Amino acid sequence: MPNKINHVDDTELLQQIRLWAKELGFQQLEVTDTELGHYQNHFTDWLDQDYHGEMGYMQKHGTMRYQPDELVPDTLRIISVRMDYYPPDCETADAVLDNPELGYISRYALGRDYHKLMRKRLQKLSNKIADEVGDFGYRVFVDSAPVLEKPLAEKAGLGWIGKHTNLINQKAGSWFFLGEIYTNLPLPISNKTPESHCGHCQKCIDVCPTNAIIAPYKLDARRCISYLTIELDGTIPVEFRAAMGNRIYGCDDCQLCCPWNRFSVPSTEKDFLARHPLDAPKLLELFAWTEAEFLKNTEGSSIRRIGYQRWQRNIAIALGNAPRSEEIIFALENKLTEATPVVAEHIQWALNNSRSA
Repeated sequence: MPNKINHVDDTELLQQIRLWAKELGFQQLEVTDTELGHYQNHFTDWLDQDYHGEMGYMQKHGTMRYQPDELVPDTLRIISVRMDYYPPDCETADAVLDNPELGYISRYALGRDYHKLMRKRLQKLSNKIADEVGDFGYRVFVDSAPVLEKPLAEKAGLGWIGKHTNLINQKAGSWFFLGEIYTNLPLPISNKTPESHCGHCQKCIDVCPTNAIIAPYKLDARRCISYLTIELDGTIPVEFRAAMGNRIYGCDDCQLCCPWNRFSVPSTEKDFLARHPLDAPKLLELFAWTEAEFLKNTEGSSIRRIGYQRWQRNIAIALGNAPRSEEIIFALENKLTEATPVVAEHIQWALNNSRSA
């Protein structure tokens, strides 16, 4: 990292950084050091149990995930931020989940892809810091590179990692994104790690459709609907298909039931507003999209990353879980002739499921 830092009062600088962060749309900013030894065993045990499934990138880069200064040499502090994302004025999650003719898309994916938006904001924040202190060392991350973002955020004081393994903030729930700036600035460390306030509650464990939360604070991603619909490339195990219901991109059940989300506030970020009709889309209309229409309608959205084939695969399962109808059978049979082998297998399952309903 470059090191031509002007002399400034670190406490005053942190106060100023927080003000800039607010101006840039972040709801909270905290700072922690690079010591993540407390989280190392939990992470390596999770990998050893193969709970990461086909997410091979979780194993790459050796110890860099829990030793930040290996990833970015000379890192002294991590600036951790959160940005609320729950879109206002969208159809309620329960209304969509209760209607099998609609497709449920995780609420974080209803607007623009947050990666680029937050990365640009963090870069702007870094530029403001550079204007104040001179040439300093830093690197910006938003759900990228080998970064343990939730442990870093917890250690910085943004919240605690709940039993569902998501971060929970006592005043804001869990509907927020995280981002980081690794830096060589010796900023004051913000807060001690907050204690867990989950108590005896295990609603998230009980509600999980596929029993992916196998124990408090332990998630088997291979069973998780978010993993199955987004990360998994190929065939979704038959044992999970009925439980997926109409969830076609991600799953929010563990957050929807969390009592702490009664304190969450809808985002004021225009880019996170729900794009019509993704907050309550009709499955048959989505299934009818051509690949060109899929690419056009998901431009700038995080949904595009799964590609057209996974999109078709996921919707086929949802149609197979919907009440049997002539329209659904016709749509499935019509797509079957042009589908790839993987998608065709899911369409055939859906046809069998619909015809036996």
